[in-house]
Amino acid sequence: MTRHLILLEDERILRQELAAFLGEAGWIVEAVADLRGFRARYDAARHSIAVIDLGLPDGDGMDLIRELRGHGNPLGIVVLTARGAIRDRVAGLADGADYYLPKTADLDEIAATLAALARRLDDRNARPAAWLLETAARRLTPPGCAPIPLSRQDLLVLHALMARQGDNVSRQEIVAALGEDFLSYDQRRLDTQMRRLRRKVEAAAGISLPVNAARNAGYCFFETVSIRA
Repeated sequence: MTRHLILLEDERILRQELAAFLGEAGWIVEAVADLRGFRARYDAARHSIAVIDLGLPDGDGMDLIRELRGHGNPLGIVVLTARGAIRDRVAGLADGADYYLPKTADLDEIAATLAALARRLDDRNARPAAWLLETAARRLTPPGCAPIPLSRQDLLVLHALMARQGDNVSRQEIVAALGEDFLSYDQRRLDTQMRRLRRKVEAAAGISLPVNAARNAGYCFFETVSIRA
């Protein structure tokens, strides 16, 4: 399978060397020298992996990575940088990089890392795309869409449903997740909450929230999910 890769590296000689080597390894490489060039040339529909330097003439590569991840971008990302401290590696991986390599890495190691990442992306694409619920960030990301901010009640309802993906979750359980007393809770509030949540997802992503209602019994989130703190 032909792979398109975008390489962001400001050192001209290293950029040329990497582009040539990766081209010989079977990649179609788009090489750019700065953030401006990346934003002008990057094509989400075409590039499956990005190799990104951090210290750039017009900014920090980590800001770009956070921007890409903040938009729910499924791009595979390999950081290739001179910042080799443990704290830098931990921060880079935590903020969205799939791999973090030093610029001293052997070319064959870089090629092997890209091949491993490509296999992971193939495996990910072979499985049904998951709806991602991030509890700390309080947002829902539908497959292939940008994250949707959630209210506290949205989050509590979705967490109750998505944690039991494929099962019917009773109204009593949802109300308990909201911290309410079921006997005194007005059931119409839950119905209104679900209608608002469905409209929010439809308006933001253009797709329907995959929740089935069991009349007077509860709700079921029926598609693949991933929940992240």
